[in-house]
Amino acid sequence: MTRLENALMLLRSCYGYDSFRGHQWDIIDHTLDSGDSIVLMPTGGGKSLCFQIPGLMSEDGFAIVISPLLALMNDQIDALQQNGVPALALNSEKSDTENRQTVDLLMAGKVKLLYISPEKLLTEIDRWSSAITDRICLFAVDEAHCISQWGHDFRPEYTQLGTLKQRFPHIPVMALTATADRITRNDIAKQLHIPDARLFISSFDRPNISLNVVQGSTGRVKFRQIVQFINLHRGESGIIYCLRRKDTERMAAELTRLGIKAEPFHAAMSVKEKTRIQRDFINDDLKVVCATIAFGMGIDKSNVRYVIHSNMPRNIESYYQEIGRAGRDGLPADALLFYNYGDMVTLQHFAQQSGQVQVNMDKLKRMQQFAESGVCRRRILLNYFNERFDHDCHNCDVCDNPPERFDGSTLAQMALSAIKRTEEQAGMYTITDILRGSNKSELIEKGYDKLKTFGVGHDLGYAEWNAYLLQMLQLGLFDVAYDDNNHLKITEYGNEVLYGRQKIQLNRYERRDIRKREPRPVEEPTIPDFTSTTTTTAKVMDKELFEKLRDVRKALAQASHIAPYMVFSDKSLQAMATEKPTTQAEFGIIYGVGTVKCQKYWRPFTAAIRDHLNHN
Repeated sequence: MTRLENALMLLRSCYGYDSFRGHQWDIIDHTLDSGDSIVLMPTGGGKSLCFQIPGLMSEDGFAIVISPLLALMNDQIDALQQNGVPALALNSEKSDTENRQTVDLLMAGKVKLLYISPEKLLTEIDRWSSAITDRICLFAVDEAHCISQWGHDFRPEYTQLGTLKQRFPHIPVMALTATADRITRNDIAKQLHIPDARLFISSFDRPNISLNVVQGSTGRVKFRQIVQFINLHRGESGIIYCLRRKDTERMAAELTRLGIKAEPFHAAMSVKEKTRIQRDFINDDLKVVCATIAFGMGIDKSNVRYVIHSNMPRNIESYYQEIGRAGRDGLPADALLFYNYGDMVTLQHFAQQSGQVQVNMDKLKRMQQFAESGVCRRRILLNYFNERFDHDCHNCDVCDNPPERFDGSTLAQMALSAIKRTEEQAGMYTITDILRGSNKSELIEKGYDKLKTFGVGHDLGYAEWNAYLLQMLQLGLFDVAYDDNNHLKITEYGNEVLYGRQKIQLNRYERRDIRKREPRPVEEPTIPDFTSTTTTTAKVMDKELFEKLRDVRKALAQASHIAPYMVFSDKSLQAMATEKPTTQAEFGIIYGVGTVKCQKYWRPFTAAIRDHLNHN
């Protein structure tokens, strides 16, 4: 049996999938050859399989999975054990006796995946005998952006993980993240001492998530719009993110008063209360959670149908990570962001109090530009993560109502030429000054007045050039290098436009007279006309049967004290409601039904399907 055939057999028997997606097999194959890797894959893209399969394939070894999130560890272990995979965790939530038993099982070779926090690993590994350490086949560093000072969720305890490669140079290291731009990726490799790591970048695109921004709504107007939106998703799970703890409590109370059961969630709550809310949400007993950013990272729930940001997030990385908690099953989901200037004032204050004021202020500005832009939301999002995306997505509010556009190729070539001629050592405002032909002394001192592009755009004002340069940045023609004094760096796509191999469209600039304040509108602003994402994928899916199967799933989950999605995902239930298997053999080939789950669950589900067919 070849290596790939062995991996596919495990994939089918343990997970119920017939084939690997995207780069999954390439990553696994590279790891089995003892290669280091940096893996960028969106939430729901299948990162876990990349390190779980090598652990399972190791004949007498095991993989160590380093994660900062105890709740996520426990969720993943529960899900793996449901699939018959021997996985355990070492963490502070367990008693000393339980942790000793886990180490004994490691010694006995009965664990294939060990989940552990970074600080726990660094203290435990010194105590392990060579009989254990010699059997480690992989260090998988999950949420790897936490190790980088440029990452949005920097954690000091991660910085010591670089010692692993120095102490165990023969063991491959796999760093995984869903949110890292080019600068953060480079820093991850440096911090983990894996300079030759192979970079695997899957698309950051989550095309099933509709992206929408509502500007200017505040107070009761915003609340009514949120209620209207939730009513479009009646009976479905969703998360509402709020900026402050008191906002989560107020939002949950107001929704509950209107008959929408909701609970607040924030860091000041007791562990017992937070655990209860997370459990109710995972088990589908609670549909709406109003939360600060403290909620979500430890929740591996696949059927969240919408995420609402009642306030603007601090940066694009946080926004991307938070909306990524919707639609992890690949079915349609909605992201709705409310933005007003009051949020900016609060967030600027937070940034000023942080340890990295300038970086956080710059990232906040990029988030504001995203919210205010007339450019396709998905293009901005993906180009921010250095993924080329040169067409409109047709699944965001901007694409639904596009502004007036024109061929901006010539303007782009002027700007890109100026960037190129400064040897990519200038920032946004300096490039504007060059294009305008400014006589500022600093330009003349650097000799920029001698450039061929000096003054070529003098017929456009500063505001116009700044607006067009911002669009070019959002379209992915150049990057801002935060680690190099915010200098502009031309991308591959930008070079194609510069040399005339590609054309681009720009939104026509509209001058705003800031001296005239528009009167407060009498009518409420309307939210986009969302298409309800009630769970349907195929025309032949039996909706009534799907609901019956959800009831079966919930009863089985309650009996086993696990979350419903750990039995089967909505996507698997939809496949059952479409294919209508009535025998064990038919049930065993349904999407997401592995060998263990087939033996465990085929009778109750096929019985429900037969009963439904007999009644219809």
